[in-house]
Amino acid sequence: MDLVTGKPSLQNALDESSAFLSARFRYQAHAVMRPPVIILLSVGFVIALMPVYAQQNPAPLRSAAENANRFDPAAATEAWLATIPRDRREKSDAYFEGGYWLLLWNFLLLAAISVFLLESRISARLRDLAERVSRSKNLQVACYAVAYLLLVYVLSFPLNLYEHFFREHRYGLATQSFLPWFREQLIGFGLTIIGGTILLIALYTVFRRAPRTCWIWGTAVAVAFMLVVVFIAPVFIEPLFNTYKPITNPEIKNSILAMARANQIPAKQVFEVDASRQNTRVSANVAGLFGTTRIALNDNLLKQCALPELRAVMAHEMGHYVLNHGVKLLTYAGIFLAIGFALTRVLFDAAVKRWSVRWGVRSIADPAGLPLLALIFGTLVFLATPFLNTLVRVTEREADAFGINTSCEPDGMAKVALRLGAYRKLDPTPLEEFVFFDHPSGRARIRMAMDWKAANLPAGESPAVETALLPNSR
Repeated sequence: MDLVTGKPSLQNALDESSAFLSARFRYQAHAVMRPPVIILLSVGFVIALMPVYAQQNPAPLRSAAENANRFDPAAATEAWLATIPRDRREKSDAYFEGGYWLLLWNFLLLAAISVFLLESRISARLRDLAERVSRSKNLQVACYAVAYLLLVYVLSFPLNLYEHFFREHRYGLATQSFLPWFREQLIGFGLTIIGGTILLIALYTVFRRAPRTCWIWGTAVAVAFMLVVVFIAPVFIEPLFNTYKPITNPEIKNSILAMARANQIPAKQVFEVDASRQNTRVSANVAGLFGTTRIALNDNLLKQCALPELRAVMAHEMGHYVLNHGVKLLTYAGIFLAIGFALTRVLFDAAVKRWSVRWGVRSIADPAGLPLLALIFGTLVFLATPFLNTLVRVTEREADAFGINTSCEPDGMAKVALRLGAYRKLDPTPLEEFVFFDHPSGRARIRMAMDWKAANLPAGESPAVETALLPNSR
């Protein structure tokens, strides 16, 4: 059961629409404000991992006599869903549906900032200032990038503050006070400055030297950037936000490592992450590449879940790794980038031909055109939201199937699906799920678990009857 936040980033629609998961590669994305230019960057973090939030719920009661006659997966699914009180369903629905509007507001903010920087000629003035500072083209891009990213971060901070601080506290999902939260925001912004500047220098080198084929070489640069981020994230980036320590509970550790060994995952240790100091969400991942593979789960998961749920969660995460979802999603991202760069080039040239004098933008190789690039690419990402979400949702469905067959914990999978109900709508309409869900809905996941339970129930034997509440902690 993948643990994904699915929360929109302030700067660009891609963070909300794609929220791409890594399989072999997982990068825990923090709720850090990323400027519109990171529409180009965000695909680098596109393989990010995101948590499942929830609270504990009672297992549905079933009569042994009824189960002995026939186990009905549809009825069992309804029974599980019925264990969630109405007020909790309404609260979680309101939180998730609010994300629909945030997706729109983030896109409109991106558009507004981009148009403002172009129409006011602030972008052109930043370019002129960079040219006076240095004669080196790369240094000019670097100077422009730093000033641009800083300006965009400041302009978008109010929405970032609401979305990632006040709103999270309002729904009981955050535990950090303002100063620790803001400190992590600054760390994330510092990483954005470094990564964004490097990426933009590489991209504008391509734009200058190969303007006609920049969509091809630009895609290659972006994909290479993604690989680097995926490789260094577990070792250098994630420890900046959280502390990792080995799990000491031998029952949990041995159960998880046994599943890892059975699936040829090269990990000899399971780590606990101190996520509870930031939020109440449950999350886990199998992360890394080229010797950096690591199995980790956060302390919220350990406190809130029993062993069957832990096994279901970790088996799902291992499914991403074994099924090479990171490679597949990276390939999809590369295809999308190629199409996006090609369309952006055509639309950029058309816009500059008409408004170049008004905006002071010379060509696609001019850094002053970065707001226009961000606007065009962001619009394409926004319109592609259903398609991007579907790509991720399909891989999540595959990982769910792998997880249930590996863990053999259908009730554990159902319980974790209900835990998603703290932040994700459990029973959306088909249209909602298609457009806004980058993971299967809670109903779909519980139904898969109950179908598996029915198919694997020994002949003449009734499923076990659960009559107790889940433990509050381990």
